Amino acid sequence: MPRIEKIAVVGAGLSGAVIGRELAKAGHEVDVFETRNHIAGNCHTERDAATGVMVHVYGPHIFHTDDKDVWDYVNVFQNFLPYKNRVKTTSSGQVYSLPINLHTINQFFGKVFRPDEARAFIDSCSDKSISDPKTFEDQALRFVGKDLYDAFFKGYTQKQWGCSPAELPASILKRLPVRFNYDDNYFFHKYQGMPEHGYTEMIGRILDHTNITVHLETRFDSGLRKSFDHIFYSGPLDGYFEYEYGRLGYRTLDFERFTYEGDYQGCAVMNYGDVAVPHTRVTEHKHFSPWEDHAGSVCYREFSRACGPDDIPYYPIRLIKEKQQLGQYVRRALQEASVTFVGRLGTYRYLDMDVTIREALDTARLYLSTRPGETPMPAFLHPPLQMP
Repeated sequence: MPRIEKIAVVGAGLSGAVIGRELAKAGHEVDVFETRNHIAGNCHTERDAATGVMVHVYGPHIFHTDDKDVWDYVNVFQNFLPYKNRVKTTSSGQVYSLPINLHTINQFFGKVFRPDEARAFIDSCSDKSISDPKTFEDQALRFVGKDLYDAFFKGYTQKQWGCSPAELPASILKRLPVRFNYDDNYFFHKYQGMPEHGYTEMIGRILDHTNITVHLETRFDSGLRKSFDHIFYSGPLDGYFEYEYGRLGYRTLDFERFTYEGDYQGCAVMNYGDVAVPHTRVTEHKHFSPWEDHAGSVCYREFSRACGPDDIPYYPIRLIKEKQQLGQYVRRALQEASVTFVGRLGTYRYLDMDVTIREALDTARLYLSTRPGETPMPAFLHPPLQMP
């Protein structure tokens, strides 16, 4: 009979909850440590008392995936209802659909192109002198040309990352941001939806197991390490080592919350591409639950800035300076025994929710397959330095 092990999971977000659940199911004793006063991490949702709107407290999280196993997994713990993300953007006083599609092109240029005509037109606008795009700006100019770049990418990206797009790697703009049809669904994935009663209830159900004990408002103290057979750490990688090599760079978000009686903007997400507008977007949260009906509305204006020591880290920067620091922390992590670093913060990678869950499931299954353990668990299932 397998030995029951004591497992520490640091962080009660998606990574910690899923790993904890899978190990608890296998009979292990799991303690989950969470510094905040709630579970679910940045996916945390709660009902606004005045309006009844389900609010995504740390900004919107929209679930989308092609991974059927992950889709089936989350639906065990919460009923996911259909939701398609249809983003709008305001640029120079006009409202357009994103991602750039045939309607956006025709509206922006005052044309009535068919798909093949639009494709040929955009190709004629592209900067063919850029044969090997190195930067975000190069990538955009090469594929969409200056006019669309200036309207939809340049200002928004500058505000989001706090620097010129000419300083960012081309990999940030991963795929051709143009569709030559009228499809305005922001994501390509087969499965898309929102949890009917919010992410916090879903993650609460994942953590609801007799072998799991959740400790809220509790920091995992280094003195506790010897009390556990293994630690799964989803907190900041640099924080685990008490910022020995300095703090890794992140962008953080500030939210200016306001309410509105009625429908404020008619959509869930409105981007603002102009640099003169300080916020990157406005999100209207009742539109993330289109099956509900609310007279009042809760909205967030979203501002991006450099992350300070007391801020919530959102987006890893991963430029040259940060990658050098990251290399130091990765080498340090590889020297640790009985610790596996997981999730967005633990591996310093931007991860969508479905990828987070997939990696958490894979991590838990690998751990269970290596017990009692001729082969030790690795510090990382997905080494951070292999990511762009």
